[in-house]
Parts: sequence; structure tokens; C-alpha cells
Amino acid sequence: MYQSIRKLLFTDCLCASDAAKRYEELFAKLDTNKDGKIDVSELRAGLAAMGIKSGKGAAQKIVSSGDQDKDEGLNLSEFSQYLKEHEKKLQLTFKSLDKNNDGKIDHMEIKQSLADLGLDITKEEAEKILQSIDVDGTMSVDWNEWREHFLFNPATNLQEIIRYWKHSTVLDIGDSITIPDEFTEEEKTTGIWWKQLSAGAMAGAVSRTGTAPLDRMKVFMQVHASKSNEINLISGFKQMLKEGGITSLWRGNGINVLKIAPETAIKFMAYEQYKKLLTREPGKTKTHERFLAGSLAGATSQTAIYPMEMLKTRLTLRKTGQYSGMFDCAKKILKKEGVKAFYKGYVPNILGIIPYAGIDLAVYESLKNIWLSRYAKDTANPGILVLLACGTISSTCGQLASYPLALIRTRMQAQASLEGLEQLPMTKMVKTILKKDGFFGLYRGILPNFMKVIPAVSISYVVYEYMRSGLGIQK
Repeated sequence: MYQSIRKLLFTDCLCASDAAKRYEELFAKLDTNKDGKIDVSELRAGLAAMGIKSGKGAAQKIVSSGDQDKDEGLNLSEFSQYLKEHEKKLQLTFKSLDKNNDGKIDHMEIKQSLADLGLDITKEEAEKILQSIDVDGTMSVDWNEWREHFLFNPATNLQEIIRYWKHSTVLDIGDSITIPDEFTEEEKTTGIWWKQLSAGAMAGAVSRTGTAPLDRMKVFMQVHASKSNEINLISGFKQMLKEGGITSLWRGNGINVLKIAPETAIKFMAYEQYKKLLTREPGKTKTHERFLAGSLAGATSQTAIYPMEMLKTRLTLRKTGQYSGMFDCAKKILKKEGVKAFYKGYVPNILGIIPYAGIDLAVYESLKNIWLSRYAKDTANPGILVLLACGTISSTCGQLASYPLALIRTRMQAQASLEGLEQLPMTKMVKTILKKDGFFGLYRGILPNFMKVIPAVSISYVVYEYMRSGLGIQK
């Protein structure tokens, strides 16, 4: 049965009349109840009976994509139109992969095409991908094999790697110097990108609010803890509660949440512009180009919102009655210290972008490549647990590398507000900390910082999914 359907569908003849006849015969096979319409269950059962492999949720997506009159089924016209349009897209993809225009795709062309998307795989991994499509065992894929494999797998293509493997949009662990996520052309043209960014911003706001006490403890330990003034979690929380009560644990959270929106918007717009300037081939961003564009975008957004970063540190460390709010804090700093005060700690902050973004990207891409090469079968969707694990591990590694610079930044931001504390430049401050507290003095506050990672990731993902649903974003 399968062979006859395969012969019916996947022939070299591309004339319109023959194609229409093929679609009509296939429609008749799939329309089991003969009501002139194919619904999701009929399509799913029919494809399975024919032995045609389709990805998870493929039947639903085919019906949703082709259902013009929204009657939850495809009539012959809609079914034929869907297949016709989808074949056009498949042919364009096939031609873009067929680098030498010989009508076949080999493992080197697959390897090159994935490299253009920033995904480096070995020769063996490319051959493994090829074997999953290659029907006749020639270690090359012609148009018919390509069409047979992907015709009823609408969500299985190279852009799906970009679509599913987002982590900086979904996960917020309190630091905003990750490289922005890629968006497919479809997501950009349909406007889904801004909905996803909005969902991410809301998730970040709730996540940061939920973990604010641990974030305040981190800043408190970064600035006040030393060998001569040992502060642990218990003693630190006791001091904060005694000085300002339970609400004092959320000091600085308001501005920390407020800066998410402008920072996300500036970073995304800057990233798109830097990509255009740095990418040699439009639409094909390589890993090193993405790293450079992302780092520059991070530096641009940090430069624009850095005064808010400075205010966040001062408000987090303030004592009861010191400031009535963020505007009062800004006025007092401006009057007492001048405009330059709003950019104290700027240099270590910008320097911290490179190790954080570089390691976060490198670790995430490595984990992504390992999963895609070993476990990706019908879809590039890794599932929630894999995505959360990869994002958490990569962000944690990035934080480890950049944490000493983050500590120096925070101390430089805070030192003018602390009585009797000498105003030190960056290099002298590093030397002073190393001399007094040793190497681990640069990692003061790392424990509460790591303690907030798991709850922050969990909260941001739950809120992100809820917002996706509310904004009507399909999975």
C-alpha cells in the first residue's frame, strides 16, 4: 500500500494537471468517511496507515495552516493548495542546500548549510542526518527523497532549530547581558517576535520579584562582606530584617524590574542592526558573528540604561529613610556626586559582557549541538526539561566567569555612599581585595546568586508559558 502511494506522490513529473490528479487521488484515500473534508484524526490515521512518517503535531499543523474557511478540516481545494505551496517551500530549501546544483544533497552540503546557521557538526553527524532521509542508500538525497521525507512534516526544517532553541527570551536569572535569541523570518513578519519579547519581559519581572531577597543578599555580601566582617546568609538576613523589616528584602526591586523593558528593546534592535553590518551573507549568521553582534548589542543597551543599574545598587543598599524613592535617589546623587556618578563601575560592567556572553553562547551552542546530533529525530524541539537544563548550565558558567567583574562594578557603584570608604579605581580595587581577602574575595555573594538560579528559571518559565497562552503564541 505504502509503495503505491509513494509512487503516486513522489514522481519526477511536475506538470500542474498531473500534480492536481495526484493530490485528488491522495485526498480520496485520506477522506475515509467520504464527507469531502479531511480532519486532523483522518489525516493522522491515514498517514500512519500509509507508512508516511510525520512529526509530532504535524497533522494538526497541516490542517491549521491550510484551513482557510476555519471549519477544522481541509476540503480538496484547501488540501491541494497547501501541498502545492508547501512543495514550493521545500524546493527552495532543497535548492539552497544543493550548493553545487547537481540535483542531489550530500553530507558536506548538509554540514555547510548547518554551519551557515551557526551549528557546527562533524562529518559523521552530517552522514547520520543524511541517512535518516536517504531512501535508496546512495548517501545522497535527490528531490524526490527530500520531498517524501518532509512533505508531511511541516515543522521539520532548519529554521526550527532557531525557533525552538531560545533561552535568553524564556529564562531570566537576573542578569541581562546574554546574547539575544534569534527569530525566524516567519516570526519577524507575523509579529510574533514582539509578543515573545513581551512575554519574556513579564516573566523576568515576576521572576526578579520572586527572587529579590536573594538578589539583595548577593549585593549586600558583595559590598560589605570581607575576612574582617564575615557575613553568611543567616546573619545577613537578620541584619536586613532588623534594620528595615520584611519589606526591606525587596529594596531596589522596583527599578530592577523597570529596566527590563528598555534594555530588552534596545538590545534587540541594536542586535538586528549589528547583524546586518557584520553578516557577510544576509540571513546566515555564523556563531562568531552572532557573538560579536550580541556583545555589541549588550554593550549598547547597558550604556543606555546604566544609570538605572547604578540606581538599583544604591537603592538596594539604602538604609531606612535614606531615599524616598528612585527619583529622590537620583536627585541626591546628582547634587552630591555629579553626572559622572551615574557611570561608576561602567568599565568592569562592559568588560564583563565578553566572558559572560562568550561562555554562555559557547556552552549553550555545544549542549544544543550534542542534543541535536544525538537525540533529534522527528523534530528539533528539545522539550522543556532539556531547554531549561541547557539554559541554566550555560548561564551559570557565564556567571562564574564574569562574577569578579560584577563584584568590582557593584563596589564601585556603592563606595561613594558608604562613609569612610576610600574611592578606588578598578585596578586598585582588585589588588586591594586580593591582598585582603585572597582570590575568593572576588566571589563574595556567589552562594545567594546561585541559590536564586533554580527558582528564577522555574518562575520565569511558568510565567512565560502563561503569557504565551494569553498572547496567543502557538507552541
